[in-house]
Amino acid sequence: MADALPPKPVTVHELLSMKERGERIVVLTCYDALFARLLDAAGVDVLLVGDSVNQVLAGEETTLSATLEQMIYHTKIVRRGAARALVVCDLPFLTYQISAADAIRNAGRVLQETGCQAVKLEGGTPVAATVRALVDVGIPVMGHLGLTPQSVHALGGYRVQGREERTAERLKAEAKALEEAGAFAVVLELIPAPLASQITKALTIPTIGVGAGPACDGQVLVLHDVLGLNDRFTAKFVKHYAALAEDVREAVRLYAAEVREGRYPGPEHSFSK
Repeated sequence: MADALPPKPVTVHELLSMKERGERIVVLTCYDALFARLLDAAGVDVLLVGDSVNQVLAGEETTLSATLEQMIYHTKIVRRGAARALVVCDLPFLTYQISAADAIRNAGRVLQETGCQAVKLEGGTPVAATVRALVDVGIPVMGHLGLTPQSVHALGGYRVQGREERTAERLKAEAKALEEAGAFAVVLELIPAPLASQITKALTIPTIGVGAGPACDGQVLVLHDVLGLNDRFTAKFVKHYAALAEDVREAVRLYAAEVREGRYPGPEHSFSK
């Protein structure tokens, strides 16, 4: 019997085709090779190495102190575990806002040093020229609108965006600006579901929702929230598909008890010669 062919990698063009076919795109954050391998085997389409790693793994309050070196490290190890999924790296704060030249240099480093296929950056019209500059040199870009965590202080905290008509119209225009600049997809975070639906219908590129309702072309969540590992965080849009935090605590309690009682390692876990 012939060996099975390796899985066909997901590309930015395939994501566009998925939107045309009406197929929903599955996206999860990922920060290491082990989880990348597991998520890849489970059929996740896009692994987003989010600057949320700064909160989820590094314990910081915001994403603002994430560094380029930090993102390169995590993206490199995620890429090692991914055979099929498209790997996208978040560009951290101030690595693309200062100038297009800086953005090209930093995004170029990310692709060269990690092997990932695309970068993601936050903002609309103000970064459209930067998106175009990146795309023009062959760097695929995913956009991000709505609640943009790198602007959390300017936005007044983690609040739903686009409830007012003026803001909603601005978000529609910014989504179109990103598409025209060459972005291959755009994340819509914490915006009303009707607005996300309007933007999704108006664009030819996929929208990836997070707290933006069911009409988006795909959905993204933080992996540790999905698995119930980050059990101190709750948000209306998050659904826990497991409760692994308690499983971890219970497993460690059992291990600790067996060590203290001298039951581990037992004969079956020891070498006799």
